[in-house]
Amino acid sequence: MSRVGDSLAAAAQRLCGEEARLDAEVLLLHVLGKSRAWLYAHADDVLPAAQQAAFDALVQRRVAGEPVAYLTGSRAFWSLDLAVSPATLIPRADTERLVELALERLPPGQPLLVADLGTGSGAIALAIARERPQAQVVATDASAAALAVARGNAARNTVSNVEFVDGFWFAAVPGRRFDLIASNPPYIAAGDAHLGQGDLRFEPPGALASGVDGLDDIRVIVAAAGAHLRDGGWLLLEHGYDQGAAVRALLQAADFIDVATWQDLAGRDRVSGGQWQAAPV
Repeated sequence: MSRVGDSLAAAAQRLCGEEARLDAEVLLLHVLGKSRAWLYAHADDVLPAAQQAAFDALVQRRVAGEPVAYLTGSRAFWSLDLAVSPATLIPRADTERLVELALERLPPGQPLLVADLGTGSGAIALAIARERPQAQVVATDASAAALAVARGNAARNTVSNVEFVDGFWFAAVPGRRFDLIASNPPYIAAGDAHLGQGDLRFEPPGALASGVDGLDDIRVIVAAAGAHLRDGGWLLLEHGYDQGAAVRALLQAADFIDVATWQDLAGRDRVSGGQWQAAPV
């Protein structure tokens, strides 16, 4: 039988890469149902054979490329513990920048109406809803399987001010206008080599790629957003690190004002948006 510390070290060697040790720890903690504090205090404990076998099986799947979040079935995002599945994208820390920007434009204590288009696991919608409990958030997705995960996450995190609606972009919310619309749509070019690498190989293709330049869905959202925003409302879109200028051009062509791009923690363009100003009657 192996000790906890020895099993971790062996797994990290098999996994390789910058996050090998972290991945090994997350997988072992999942098997054991313990906290990280326990892990360091019990490095010399003997790992029972059944738990060693379960850990080895997960490590082997990770070696084959399966994302850790899918192996454990969960991912932390904002202040949330989210269930994830192959029906949804894995929430990433970069997307928290979109949440921050949305909250800056949503004064607390007001009954605002917010939309999260293409909600996936519900990460953006639930984070905004938790921070703005007086707001009503409408979360849409064209995938019934993704919406089932998102609804489960609302219950899991006891967030009640989110409405989940099935539909493709604005088709899910006909005639409705919002104070803010946020979206992390597909934005990878269809032929991008990264789609065949790493975690992306296992995530839903329809939630990743969007046409030759990756901007097809963003074009659809920008073109229709004005008809679904209240005067002074904001549209915020996550996009690729090299798409800021293109997305700003789309927003400006659609008559948005105060158009800007904001960077993620690594200093890369990550979110672009603009404010809607209704034409005078």
